[in-house]
Amino acid sequence: QVQLVESGGGVVQAGGSLRLSCAASGRSFSAFAMGWFRQALGKEREFASSIRWNSGRTNYADSVTGRFTISRDYVKNELYLQMNSLKPEDTAVYYCAIDTGATTRWDYWGQGTQVTVSS
Repeated sequence: QVQLVESGGGVVQAGGSLRLSCAASGRSFSAFAMGWFRQALGKEREFASSIRWNSGRTNYADSVTGRFTISRDYVKNELYLQMNSLKPEDTAVYYCAIDTGATTRWDYWGQGTQVTVSS
């Protein structure tokens, strides 16, 4: 029903920046919210940021507040995560997800994109 494809990951030096993108598509596309999660090697997946699709209201984990900015292009059905002042602890696979509103959960996930921050 919904396909999510992340891009923009890579290797950067500490203090550098990256912008992640997530393209959403699908038949009868509908979204209540979209978000970014990350999973470091050997650790559980954790919440990073989310945005209400229609209103644009945002939420951030304490660990990324002030450094990351989530945004969306309502027309293009694309989600972005601007990542500034990157730290080695930001190294993880970053996943985008969509809450369609049909259930009280994150319904679909992308395949993820690797972000590596070197010290």
